[in-house]
Amino acid sequence: MDSSPVCPVSGNQITIEAGPYRAVIASVGATLRQLQYVGRDLVVPFAADQVRPLYRGAVLAPWPNRVVDGRYRLSDAVQQLPLNEPARSHALHGLALWLDFAVADQGEASVSLVQEIEPQAGYPFRVALEVIYRVDAVRGLTWQVTAVNMGPGAAPYGTAPHPYLMAGSSPLDRWRLTLPAASFIAVEGDRLLPAGPRSVAGGDFDFRSGRGIGAAKIDHAFGDVSWDPSGYATAVLDDPTGTGVTITWDKTCPWVQVCTADQPSPELSRLGLAVEPMTCPPNAFNSHQNLVWLDHGQTHQATWQIRAW
Repeated sequence: MDSSPVCPVSGNQITIEAGPYRAVIASVGATLRQLQYVGRDLVVPFAADQVRPLYRGAVLAPWPNRVVDGRYRLSDAVQQLPLNEPARSHALHGLALWLDFAVADQGEASVSLVQEIEPQAGYPFRVALEVIYRVDAVRGLTWQVTAVNMGPGAAPYGTAPHPYLMAGSSPLDRWRLTLPAASFIAVEGDRLLPAGPRSVAGGDFDFRSGRGIGAAKIDHAFGDVSWDPSGYATAVLDDPTGTGVTITWDKTCPWVQVCTADQPSPELSRLGLAVEPMTCPPNAFNSHQNLVWLDHGQTHQATWQIRAW
């Protein structure tokens, strides 16, 4: 009888710590499974022996968000991606989601995980990924994704993180969001088809000066981000009890998806706010807007930072 330990459902577990910060990374999808500050959750966690729910903490690559109908044109040939969002018939959040990443390097406060996306139906490219997590007592968690095209042709590419941020112990409806974005992409129908940009000015999605989320249902991409003098943007989520969390990114990600995760099941619904800085908007494989084309050997890197507030 085999008495060797059984690997958890979410893969091998790697814990990194520095000062008040502690993060647990699951190897399946190189997922941020848990992030705490002095024992307080900054992201919605899930159990090691649980199939990751609602993309919590996932790395989204080689595209974030949706490819409508999973279909796009490449060199006059139509490519068909697997439809992993069957209710809406879209290809959602890339191909790295369920790959088991290997640990390339690990220290007390950082870990590097690597894996390759192999050529396959709908995405005939080989892209190597490295995901680095690093915690610092002052700066919090730094989360970095590097992609290298290992194949001969130019590969379409995009990326984003998928953390569900937690401001504190109050319900999401009582949290306050500050988001430096002047526009959002409207969506049509239950399939959330992109319907073009709209100004946030004067509307329910104007979070530029900070406002309560309330009962708003949000699953939209925001654009026209305002950058500070150093070229960074920060979204702030705070709780009326005085705690909060921030996520910061640079101009590599001119878009940010925000989602309140409204679900039929109360065990999953509105537990945290997904804030996903993206290199490109939804359906970029078709619109080509801000889409990265990686030539052979070319590298792309995106970095995000999560910190207690």
